[in-house]
Parts: sequence; structure tokens; C-alpha cells
Amino acid sequence: MGSKLSGPSGSGGKTISQNADINVTPFVDIMLVLLIIFMVAAPLATVSIRLDLPPATPPTSDEVKEPVYITIQNSGSIFIAEQQTTIETLAADVCAALGGGTPACQEERVFVRAQPEVRYNAFMEVMNDLQSNGFYKVGLLNEDIE
Repeated sequence: MGSKLSGPSGSGGKTISQNADINVTPFVDIMLVLLIIFMVAAPLATVSIRLDLPPATPPTSDEVKEPVYITIQNSGSIFIAEQQTTIETLAADVCAALGGGTPACQEERVFVRAQPEVRYNAFMEVMNDLQSNGFYKVGLLNEDIE
């Protein structure tokens, strides 16, 4: 708000009257600066996640393959379904469980689950072995194993 000094002509005293007009120029300046800041910052806040989505068309074959589950137990034992395996023969046993040759079996999805008390290095050893043998479609399951 501003004020203006004015007085009657010829009088010795001055009276103060108030100016009730609002100056919106600083407000508009601040809003424009904030708009520019948000326009620059908005693209930086977006996070892109690569999703492996299924194809839009249904598969041509009616045959549904049973998924292969790799189970890691607290004792360090590794099972493919009900068959026990070792880390050295894991890739070959996974391909045998999938029922295909080495290049074809690496394109199938494999599910890994572990008991809650499994040591992290045992779990990562299985994951690294699968990845080094070409199994890149690995799903992690979070469920109780009895």
C-alpha cells in the first residue's frame, strides 16, 4: 500500500490519504520465476523403469509350460522343483528342467525363491551363476517355503 501526501491548496497543514491499489508486478514476477523453475525441474524428477512386457498378441501354441522354480534353503541346498542340484550343475539342470537346448532354454523365465534366513552371498551366487550362463529372465519370488 502506498500513501500520498496532499493537502488543500493554501493550507499550512498536510493530510495523508491512503492509496488502496495493489501493486501486482512483484507477484507476477515471482510466479513467472517459479513457473520456470518447475518447468526445468519437472523432467529431472521423472524416473524411467524398463519393463519387460508380454507381447500384445496371444501365443500361437496352446501348450503352457510349467514354470521352473529354483529354491535355496537355509542349509545352502539348491533345488530345481523337487530335484537337488549344486551350483556347478545349476545351468545344465535348469536347461534339463525346461526341456530344451542351451540357447532355447535361456529364453525361458526362471523363478528363484529363498528361505528368509538364507545368507546373501549364497543367494547372489545362484543369481550370478544364472546370469553368467545366459539366464537373464529371472523372477524373484517372495513367499514362504515349507
